[in-house]
Amino acid sequence: MRYDRTKKLFGDEAFENLKNAKLILLGVGGVGSFALDALYNTGITDITIVDFDTYEESNMNRQLGSHGNIGKIKVEALKEKYPTVTPIHVKITPEWIDDFDFSSYDYILDAIDDIRPKVHLIKKYFTKVISTSGGAKRIDPSKIEYISIWDTYNDPFIKKIREELKKQGFKKKFKVIFSSENPKCIEKGSFEGVTGSFGLMMASVTVQKLLKKMEK
Repeated sequence: MRYDRTKKLFGDEAFENLKNAKLILLGVGGVGSFALDALYNTGITDITIVDFDTYEESNMNRQLGSHGNIGKIKVEALKEKYPTVTPIHVKITPEWIDDFDFSSYDYILDAIDDIRPKVHLIKKYFTKVISTSGGAKRIDPSKIEYISIWDTYNDPFIKKIREELKKQGFKKKFKVIFSSENPKCIEKGSFEGVTGSFGLMMASVTVQKLLKKMEK
């Protein structure tokens, strides 16, 4: 039975509630693709996926869906693998975020790697956003944590996000998935053992939040 072991872990009632969750995932690259896979395989299949990119050979070391799909639009290729997702092929910008209706989603999963839209999303929807920093330049998944963005360190990307949020007057409590490991290179080298672990952590945080929400 497909979800037998999932039900054994969560229980029948909780599993049915998880199945009814509605999520939107922004970015389906090295982090987002693994989050999608874990959530979909858990039974959460009402997921809207948003990304503008196509697959390139350089994606093959870290992104689910890239093999055999070079040149294809990512969200459309993933729709073939995960039939019930809703694909949106669009560039995520602050303007798009303002125009899009997020009200029907339980959570917004943020795997965006651009500073402006990421900051804008967090500011506007911080109570519903589950956000990650970048998983590149690292080799040790045991250093990944889910902590206050104000306590993050050793991560130049999330530092820029943090500083821009402060600059724009955002002082709310907000947690982010990040790695405390010192970057191992200057350019964007990456290892699937870490980028994938970021995505799996995102899926885990999402499931835990959904279960906690159901208890209320």
